[in-house]
Amino acid sequence: MRGTARFSLPPIALALLVASCSMTSPPPPDYAAIVAAPDRSAADRQNDKRRDPTQLLAFTGVRPGWKVIDMAAGAGYSTELMARGAAPGGVVYAQNPPGALPRAVDALKARMQHPAMSDVIPDTRPFDDPVPPGVDNLDLITFFFGYHDTTYMANVDRAKMDRAMLNALKPGGTLVVADYAAAPGAPITTGKQYHRLDEAIEKREIEAAGFKLVDEGMFLRNPNDTHDFVIFNAKIPIDIYVLKFQKP
Repeated sequence: MRGTARFSLPPIALALLVASCSMTSPPPPDYAAIVAAPDRSAADRQNDKRRDPTQLLAFTGVRPGWKVIDMAAGAGYSTELMARGAAPGGVVYAQNPPGALPRAVDALKARMQHPAMSDVIPDTRPFDDPVPPGVDNLDLITFFFGYHDTTYMANVDRAKMDRAMLNALKPGGTLVVADYAAAPGAPITTGKQYHRLDEAIEKREIEAAGFKLVDEGMFLRNPNDTHDFVIFNAKIPIDIYVLKFQKP
């Protein structure tokens, strides 16, 4: 009968193994619990009805300790969700361009007083230069419902913007984009006309910067949307695509 082989690691190898295990990504938080947190505002809960934030958070994969930029943060609805997902130990940069709508700027300032925003840093920088000096190796960039707006902003170089986001991420880091769908093949002018954009345009532009498309979220799609009307005050749910890109 053969004996069982036994081996032991030298102490230094064992220490390195333990250290490497501790450096792995932390487990994801309870996204449903984040959304259900009792200290979230009534306005945010109302916004939840058209955003499905539990699935959106899960799709981003945000985890405690992560470094995140939330592009086009606006009044901070998604920024706060990212901050709750990255806590404890994380940091979220809330990017808005200079000259953003005053009501959004004021709303973000008011939101910054909330304890959930303690790890958020306002980031007032142009879309095509969105990363604060010294910030790199980000885990995640989110760009929710704002990419289409950059298509009609004469002072935004989108190719430069996409490269800046790529360069700010660590290898394997992700960019998650959500936007309002235009009809397939619709021209880029629908970004201003209807505040929608053909997802093929976003895919093409972002991949041209060096990103790789790795996943698509279908949880906000609506096949009954005719894509031929402005998204504001819509009588039916807007067809929304959610795309995940990765830095190789």
